[in-house]
Amino acid sequence: MTATQAAQETGASAVPLVQLRGVSREYLAGGGRVKALDDVSLTIHSGEFVVILGPSGSGKTTLLNLIGALDSPTSGTIHVTGRDISAASRRQQFAIRRKTISFIFQGFNLFPGLTARENVQFGMDAAGRSGGSADEVLDSVGLGDHVHQFPHELSGGEQQRVAIARALATGNPILLADEPTGELDFHTGVRILELLNEQVGPGRVVLLVTHNREIARIADRVVELSSGRIVGDGPPQGGKARVADLYW
Repeated sequence: MTATQAAQETGASAVPLVQLRGVSREYLAGGGRVKALDDVSLTIHSGEFVVILGPSGSGKTTLLNLIGALDSPTSGTIHVTGRDISAASRRQQFAIRRKTISFIFQGFNLFPGLTARENVQFGMDAAGRSGGSADEVLDSVGLGDHVHQFPHELSGGEQQRVAIARALATGNPILLADEPTGELDFHTGVRILELLNEQVGPGRVVLLVTHNREIARIADRVVELSSGRIVGDGPPQGGKARVADLYW
């Protein structure tokens, strides 16, 4: 039974953490309009680990940006923790992101003038989190010896781990991860996926974007995109796998 089915049967989580209804997103390109997402409807309940799977150009990152209130739909509605973010002002969207949503960006988005510790602490302060320490979270991603280093002094994989630590440190209920293991070696990637899996629980969800079907095996649910439309939505083929069993 999926987390969604359990919630529906028990009456728990009556308000989904994420709900999209008829969402489309169009962009102007080359003198015409390109539809990045086409009439997407999706409901995600508390306690779900959801992988958004699809090739490059399928609309994965667009979907993540819309859920994260970094972009607005051309049509349709998006509700996050019961609030309609598609109709919210930029100021309201910022407030929702700060307290509700954490990102692991594919491009890292670290502050170049801040150390690894300061980048993580910034995320914690923005979310209003007072418990724990930036050093502890950095240690959990294997960067306990790099807390004083600036982004330009770190490798691409190390920068990605700082970005992951910053997202984990906020403790926000919705964690959005865009190809979070793309710059990491296999063993570090496994550890990061284990950490993401540990974030899932009552009142919390993880949405992970990937093109890698092997990584999708660890999800409770796989939502597959093709040309901006959902072409599959259900448990991974063969059932959920342990992170330790991956071999990508």
